[in-house]
Amino acid sequence: MQNNLFVTGNGTGIGKTVVSAILAEALTADYWKPIQAGDLDLSDSMTVSSLVTNSQTRVHPESYRLTQPMSPHAAAIRDGIAIELSQFRMPKTSRPLIIEGAGGLLVPLNRNETIIDLISYLEAPVLFVSQHYLGSINHTLLSLEALERRNIPIQGIIFVGEPNPDTETIIIHMSKQKMLGRIAWEDEISPALVSQYARLLREVL
Repeated sequence: MQNNLFVTGNGTGIGKTVVSAILAEALTADYWKPIQAGDLDLSDSMTVSSLVTNSQTRVHPESYRLTQPMSPHAAAIRDGIAIELSQFRMPKTSRPLIIEGAGGLLVPLNRNETIIDLISYLEAPVLFVSQHYLGSINHTLLSLEALERRNIPIQGIIFVGEPNPDTETIIIHMSKQKMLGRIAWEDEISPALVSQYARLLREVL
């Protein structure tokens, strides 16, 4: 597994933050959310901090903290700022770094660039999170195809939700990517649950 991983997926609210916490725990990795839009009093960085129990993981500050729970480009406009790729600086760390994106790959950062441009700029391989829902096959395969067109390395897929063999099998077959595991959709996520998943995931990373 690469030292740095960019966690993205097939949409918003699909479990990327939980998966990021599990990866940080499994790899004793640092965590960085480049853009937080809204929920500044209960940010994804704060959630990861509350879920990771090892003493080495460091949560790095966001590059942009936007006040509105909107697409980054729109939230930035509301806050009177402009998001620029040149302003993103990869945190310095001797540990692996888990980078969590905002929404899906084509979420706009500004009028010209999207999350996939940020991934290319940071030169980080992707771990893709695919939540099960009606239409998730299409959204996942389109996203994986977009990554491949940019020659962005994909380390594998983690599915989120109850087991769905039909969906998982066809996505893995058509994308030719590796399934790294599945995270159940839990009503409540605890540090103990994250540690449990981390132990399982550590075996395949």
